[in-house]
Amino acid sequence: MRPAVRVRPRVPFPSQDSTMTCVVQASPSLRYLVLTVGLSALAACASSGGGNMSTVAPNPDPRVGLRAGLMDAGEASWNLRVVSKTPPSEKFAGVTNSDLAFTGNYAIQGNYNGFQVWDISHPARPTLKVGFVCPASQSDVSVYKNLLFVSGEGMGGRLDCGTQGVHDSVSADRLRGIRIFDISDIANPKYITNVQTCRGSHTHTVVEAPTDRENVYVYVSGQAPVRSPRELPGCVAASPDSNPNSALFRIEVIKVPLAHPEQAAIVSSPRIFSGLTAPPTHGESPEDIAAAAKAAAEARAKGGFTAKISGMEFVIPQRYVQPMLDSIVRARAGTGAPTGADSAALRGAIQGIVDALVGAPPPGTQGGVRPGPNQCHDITVYPAIGLAGGACGGYGLLLDIRDVANPKRIGAVADSNFSYWHSATFNNDGSKLLFSDEWGGGGQPKCRATDKHEWGADALFTVADNRMTFQSYYKMSAPQTAFENCVAHNGSLIPIPGRDVMVQAWYQGGISVFDWTDAAHPKEVAFFDWGPVDATKLADGGSWSAYWYNGYIVSSEIARGLDIFELRPSGLISQNEIDAAKLVHLDYFNTQGQPKIVWPASFVVARAYLDQLARSNGVAPDSVSALRNELGRAEKLSGQPRRDALTRLGARLDSDAPGATDPAKLRTLAGAIKDLAELER
Repeated sequence: MRPAVRVRPRVPFPSQDSTMTCVVQASPSLRYLVLTVGLSALAACASSGGGNMSTVAPNPDPRVGLRAGLMDAGEASWNLRVVSKTPPSEKFAGVTNSDLAFTGNYAIQGNYNGFQVWDISHPARPTLKVGFVCPASQSDVSVYKNLLFVSGEGMGGRLDCGTQGVHDSVSADRLRGIRIFDISDIANPKYITNVQTCRGSHTHTVVEAPTDRENVYVYVSGQAPVRSPRELPGCVAASPDSNPNSALFRIEVIKVPLAHPEQAAIVSSPRIFSGLTAPPTHGESPEDIAAAAKAAAEARAKGGFTAKISGMEFVIPQRYVQPMLDSIVRARAGTGAPTGADSAALRGAIQGIVDALVGAPPPGTQGGVRPGPNQCHDITVYPAIGLAGGACGGYGLLLDIRDVANPKRIGAVADSNFSYWHSATFNNDGSKLLFSDEWGGGGQPKCRATDKHEWGADALFTVADNRMTFQSYYKMSAPQTAFENCVAHNGSLIPIPGRDVMVQAWYQGGISVFDWTDAAHPKEVAFFDWGPVDATKLADGGSWSAYWYNGYIVSSEIARGLDIFELRPSGLISQNEIDAAKLVHLDYFNTQGQPKIVWPASFVVARAYLDQLARSNGVAPDSVSALRNELGRAEKLSGQPRRDALTRLGARLDSDAPGATDPAKLRTLAGAIKDLAELER
C-alpha cells in the first residue's frame, strides 16, 4: 500500500527518443516460412536490434549494473523493442504516475495530480489529448463506455478538484471515494458526480453484470482509516461485533445507472472477511534489520527517540515525539519548551507507549484471536466465469460474483512468505489464479541479491471446484540495487493462444514477461529495465503498471512518463504467436475486469499452435515441417477446395492425437484448422 502523497523534485525532460525498427516482411501466405526458411533473415535483423531466436536468457543479466539517471538512465531489454518513451506533461512532471485504463485509441494514465489522456493511435509518438488536474491519491482509473472512474483516498483530495488541498481534520470539501467523469468528448472530461465512502478508494474495480445492461457496478477497496461521521454521516470505526454498521471488514459496491450516472450510489457493503483470522507472516530481512539498527543508533547519538516493533528498532518521527514531550510538560504543570529531564522521562517510557499501541488488540479481536484483513487492496473480476480474485492484505480470496451486487467469499489462502496480497490475475480459462505480494509497500528495495525469491513475488495457484492449490512462486530474477524500489506489481495477460503469458511491472525492477502455462515452473521470456533513478539514494520510480493493449505493452512509469513496447519474435515466442495475439482487439480495457479472450479463426492462430508443438516436441520435427507445408497449400486455395483440404487435415490430426507427445495441443490445432474450414461455407 503506497502513501497518500508522492512528490518528486521537478526536473526538465528531453524530447522523445527516436526509434529504429527492423522488419521481416512476408505475405500472409508465406508467414509460416519464417521459422523454417527465414531464420537467416531474422538473424540478420537481430544484428541490428531485431529478433533473437535463442531460448536462453542473456548471461550475465544486462539489467544488473545499469547507469543511473532519470531520462538518461541505462536500459536493458531482451525480446522487447522500445517503441516510444514519452515524458509526462508539464503539470504532471515530478508527481507520481499511477495506473492505466484504455478506451479506443487512448491510454488514460492516473497521476496523483489527476489524470492524463494519451492518444496512442501512433504508438511510436503518443500525443497528449488532455491533462486533467484534479489531485488525489492514487487516482487509479477505469473506463466503461463514456464513463471514467477515478479513485481518491488521501486527506488532500477536494470535491472541486482544487490544488490547495484540505487542511482541516474534518471538512465538507474533502473527496474520499470515487469520482465519475463523462468522457464522451474525451478532450473535455465533464465531472458528473462523486460517491463518498468511509475509507476512501485506494483502488476500484468496474464490474459488468451479464444480466444487467442498465447498470454498471464498482467494487471499492479503501485502505484509509475510517473518516469522522461529522465529515461523512454513517461512518463507524468500531468493529462489526460491537457495531453492525462498522465501516471495517467490508468492501463497498456502487451501482451506476448508465442512463443517469449522476445517481450512482452505494447499494451494498459485503462483509467478505468474516471469520478470517490473522495469518502467519515473515519478519523483515536481515539486511533491513541491520539497516534499521544502524539508523536507530545514529538517531540516538543525535538525541533522537527509537523503539522496537516486532524485534526491529525504528526511529520515532519528530511529529510523534513532540506531542508526547508537550504532554509531559503539561503533566508537571510546566510551561515553555521541554527540558532535558522531560526528554529523559519520555526516553524511559516510549517503548512502553509503543508496545501499548502496537500490542493493543485491533478491532475485531475476539477471545485473544486477532482478525484477518479488514479490507482488500485490489479485486480482479472475471464476469464470464462468475469469479473474482481478491488480493486482501493477509489473504488471497476467491469470490463468487454471479450476483454482482452481493459478492460472496468461497475460498481463501494465506502464506507466511507473503507480506501484502496486492493484486490478482486469472488465466484465460479460469483454471489458474496469480496473486502478487507488495512486500515493502512499493516504496522499498525488495529485489536485492539478499532478498528471498519467495518474498515480494507472485504466488501461482490452480483453481478447481472453488479451491485454490498452490503451485509455485515467480519473481523477476535480476538483482536490483538498494536505491531501487522493486517488488511485484500490476500486470496483465498477453493474449497468445494456447499459452498463459503475462507482462508485469516491478517498479524499478522494470517489466517482466513470463510464461506460467506450467504453473509449477514459470519462466521469464522477455524483459525491459531502466537503471536506477538515482545512484546515491533511494528515489521513487519504475513501472507502476504494464499492460498489453491491442498489440502493444503500455507501461506507466512513475517518474519518467509513458513507455510503449512491442514483443520481438524469439525462440520463446514466435512471430506467429505475436501476430495471433494482435488479432485480439478490445474496445476498452481495465485490467481489474478481465474479459474472456476469444481468437478469430485464422491461419496465424493455427500456425501459433503449430509453433508451440514444434517448441515442445509435441510432434516429430518432420511432421511439423509437413504440417507447415499443408497449411501453406490450403491457404493458397479458396472456397470448397480450401474447405475440403482443411477438413481432411483437421480430421487426420484428431486421429493422430492419441499417439502424439502432446495430444491436447494437437487436438487444439485440429480444432483451429476445422474452424478455418467452417469459414468457407
